[in-house]
Amino acid sequence: MRLFSYFWLLASIWSCLAAAPSRTISKRGNSSFVSSSKDGFSVNGSSLRFVGTNLYWLPTLESNDDIWNVLKNISDTGIKVVRIWAFNDVEIIPETGTWFQLVQNGTTTINDGPNGLQKLDTVMQMAEQQGLYVILSLTNNWNPVPNTTLTGTASPDVLASVTIPRNTLSNDYGGMDLYVRQFGLQDHDEFYTNNNILTAFQNFTKQIVLRYINSPAVFSWELANDARCNSTIPTSPTCTTQTITKWHALMAAFIASLDPNHVVSAGTSGFQCTDCPKLYPITPTASPTPSPAPGKKRRSVAPLTKEQIIRQRAESRRQNRAAAKRAGTLKEDGIMIRGRWVSTATREVSSSIGPTTDGSSGVDSQDILNIPDIGFGAFQVYPDQNTYAPNDPNLDPVQNKISSSLAWIQQSAQSGAAVGSLLCSTHSRSWVSPQQVMDATTTSDFANDAQQEQGYSSVFADAGLAGIMQYQWGSTGVSQSSTAIQLDTTNSESPTPAQTTGESPNDGYSIANNTAIQQILQQGAQAMAADS
Repeated sequence: MRLFSYFWLLASIWSCLAAAPSRTISKRGNSSFVSSSKDGFSVNGSSLRFVGTNLYWLPTLESNDDIWNVLKNISDTGIKVVRIWAFNDVEIIPETGTWFQLVQNGTTTINDGPNGLQKLDTVMQMAEQQGLYVILSLTNNWNPVPNTTLTGTASPDVLASVTIPRNTLSNDYGGMDLYVRQFGLQDHDEFYTNNNILTAFQNFTKQIVLRYINSPAVFSWELANDARCNSTIPTSPTCTTQTITKWHALMAAFIASLDPNHVVSAGTSGFQCTDCPKLYPITPTASPTPSPAPGKKRRSVAPLTKEQIIRQRAESRRQNRAAAKRAGTLKEDGIMIRGRWVSTATREVSSSIGPTTDGSSGVDSQDILNIPDIGFGAFQVYPDQNTYAPNDPNLDPVQNKISSSLAWIQQSAQSGAAVGSLLCSTHSRSWVSPQQVMDATTTSDFANDAQQEQGYSSVFADAGLAGIMQYQWGSTGVSQSSTAIQLDTTNSESPTPAQTTGESPNDGYSIANNTAIQQILQQGAQAMAADS
């Protein structure tokens, strides 16, 4: 069995562009740079609907031939967009391997050498030669330290490994918590507010942005992967959704001041806060909406509400119960009175909407999507970590994951549409080592191959998506093993199979050798391209 690998979905924003006349993102119809508008993405005067994939590890490959072959295989599949880590922070300069920035004792040093940003140059040049676009993520919310005890309000579901080399896991490239530790601070959210850290991060960001300001291969500057209040170290009690929103607004404006060519994007998980106060509330447009075509009704999408979520969950459960009853699979668990079953608590829906929509993560995606300098945002699906709705007793565990995840996609789409967005897509994330993932094959909550393929296909069936990006790509036959390409091999106790067979780094979701999923991606890419 394999884990059910889901997608990270983006929403392309257009109403925010109207609020930012200094930005020209929506006006470059014939430009070689990717642009976003109310109609989706476009480049060279044509619409761009795409399938993409994530390979955070690509710049760590030592061989340029490996980088070229990976990108060529991706391009041959029909994939158009890749997403990588444009950061690789270290606290101590390693003896071997790739690193981009040393963050140590409150100072930073950028590595512009052959094992530094020149590796990123190679990736960008080869991607352009292969006709691929690149989402460059600038930092990561997660960076656990091995053999440390999580205390306070640190997230308990983030694991670090001391048995595999650095850069194997996606959370082992430095990021926000490394800054906090090396600047002598305590709380994760100080990354968003401390002036010294903000200056250091803006300096790194400026170096990356100006380096590729004229590159048509840049799809977007993603401010951060999965920014939240909580992380691998404690957070302060003062961190709120507005803390995260203000940081996104600050950084988006900073990049916009440097680069008029490329879109800025938010890589949040898409978490909502239906009742939170907004810094960027939805307001009527200054100019009247054009009249609809004859016979058409003007559409107005309302923001997502708590009441709507509860109502939709109840209706979904009612429909699933009716379907199970027709199929003869309904498990009656109430009491029988006069020959009829009386409903029990299993048919009730909780009044709580859960952590994905109550703001407890510190993320209000609707507010972030409405920031003027944000070109599009993201929402992710974590079926192995997050629960998007109470389990329906009429569905098996995997079908519960599929059903609730698809509902989450629809809710996220509505939230984006409320501020004027279209759907596009990108990845899922898990903070466990590959071996821990692969050993979990006896649990019924995990999907078998057929169910995994069903999950992929169900997302591709949504014709409303402007793009879909799978997590994560995997490659075999790399000339340098994973052990050889890592920054730090001193703490490796024993190599995993991926490290001795020449497979690319894998944090548990690689589709290396999974021809069925690769075929689904190829078919999806062909369908998306035909609909462009």
